[in-house]
Amino acid sequence: MFAEITDRTWLWAAGSFYLAGFLLGTFALMRQGRPSGGATYVLIAVGYALQLAGLAVRGRAVGGCPLGNQFEIYQFTAWSSITLYLAVGVTFRNSLLGYFTSSLAATMTLVSLAIPGWDATQRTHIFGKDPWIELHAALAVFSYGVFGLLALTSMMFLLRNHSLKSKDLRGWFSFLPSILDLDHIGLRLLGAGVTILAFSLVVGSVYWLRDTSTVNLTKLFVTVAIWFAYTAALGLRLRGILLAKRFAWSCLALFIAALLSLGPVDKSRHPATPGAGTEVRTS
Repeated sequence: MFAEITDRTWLWAAGSFYLAGFLLGTFALMRQGRPSGGATYVLIAVGYALQLAGLAVRGRAVGGCPLGNQFEIYQFTAWSSITLYLAVGVTFRNSLLGYFTSSLAATMTLVSLAIPGWDATQRTHIFGKDPWIELHAALAVFSYGVFGLLALTSMMFLLRNHSLKSKDLRGWFSFLPSILDLDHIGLRLLGAGVTILAFSLVVGSVYWLRDTSTVNLTKLFVTVAIWFAYTAALGLRLRGILLAKRFAWSCLALFIAALLSLGPVDKSRHPATPGAGTEVRTS
């Protein structure tokens, strides 16, 4: 029975649960002035399981990690963000982190599903038989998920900073983590994202140096530029130059730039070649 369910059906169901978590959180904030807490966490967890099932079905169909087009990359990025939230979200279950995470996951999952052009072509066996290049791609996209959660904590930092300056600590503002906690979380997420993306580039370089003709210069330039920008932000933060609001706004801007870079990266891929990958048009 479950084998007959398509990957997109699983993913639509996952997006619906993420959206339900966001709507439940919005309703709770409007009616009760506080987040829905554990209920949102459960909805996100169910959505995560459904999305994992959908990605698994897609992975079997394409013969590897599903990262062959912009649709799959957005889905994997959303899944990565949820993975991190479920790992740390228990600590902040009664805060607004779940609310913002469900919003991000619902947006990325449902928008990518709603744009047929992003999934018009399913590339199969895009990594050939090389597990290292597949690991490189998976780590790179996973780091984008880390940066996504960093963007959410940065948004929460800005809201907490606003509430402190306006001396409004009532209602849902009271459920934001402390500004120090958010600052520490943001720094750790930034460090983790930079490290994971750097490791991804190192793994990829081992593969590229064996055959430089396989290097997609546009993809390499964009990925390195994103890594360099985040690394520069980390360096400025550690030196005490990029702090507080400027740090938060920078992390938000960098994540938007990272998301916008996914389109050009996907379009710049080399045409499929025998043995390296084939393209399957979807209806």
